[in-house]
Amino acid sequence: MTSTGGELSGVRVVLTGATGGVGQAVAERLAHGGADLVVLGRRAGPLEELAARLGARSIIADLGERSFAARLLERVKQSWGAVPDVLINNAGFFELALFSETASEAFERALAVNLRAPFELIRACLPDMLARGSGHIVNVGSVAGRRAFPGNAAYSASKFGLRGLHEVLVEELHGSGLRVTWIEPAAVDTPLWDRFDPDRRADLPSRAEMLDPGAVAEAVFFAVAQPESVAVEEIVLRANPAGRGERQANAG
Repeated sequence: MTSTGGELSGVRVVLTGATGGVGQAVAERLAHGGADLVVLGRRAGPLEELAARLGARSIIADLGERSFAARLLERVKQSWGAVPDVLINNAGFFELALFSETASEAFERALAVNLRAPFELIRACLPDMLARGSGHIVNVGSVAGRRAFPGNAAYSASKFGLRGLHEVLVEELHGSGLRVTWIEPAAVDTPLWDRFDPDRRADLPSRAEMLDPGAVAEAVFFAVAQPESVAVEEIVLRANPAGRGERQANAG
């Protein structure tokens, strides 16, 4: 259940993509810190189980739908009477395919979920956040939004776009009282990779070379838990396989 105390006690947080590996880790960390959570996801069963376990509210949503942002804001306002204190754009669509083999539908889905949905959610929340002079927007990006990798045409296009959107927000919201944070992890060891079997492919990082989802969750928590006078604009996370091995050795 959600802690009744902690650094985030009373902080209202909306988290998208809560049923993925990173999303679950972030939800658990924020709930442990006392946040009042609304979690979003497409899979009803896992989402409702997570919400029940953490004492959170759940909203089943397909972020690829154009009209979802307005409906979401209405439901959030019904629960809290206000827009969230923190909006975390974590949901993502990921597909591996060479540029020549990337289907138009996959490209459009990546743009819809990874770029358009954050844009719509931020735009829906901004007027109220600006009016009250406070709010925090966290955008979870990717190393593929800074570097090009083969097979990432759709994903990189969307994540490069999200990073650009974030950087514009930093400039536009400076001095407004609002905060904007970019979380940029390298590959994270989640079930998302199961169908690609990365340990058997030379073109992908192995599981041992990936970040643990908890590392991303700690980064999000660090940014969100700062005093309102502190703005953490960017956190870049890269795996340190040697350090992981040392910790495992010490634990043994």
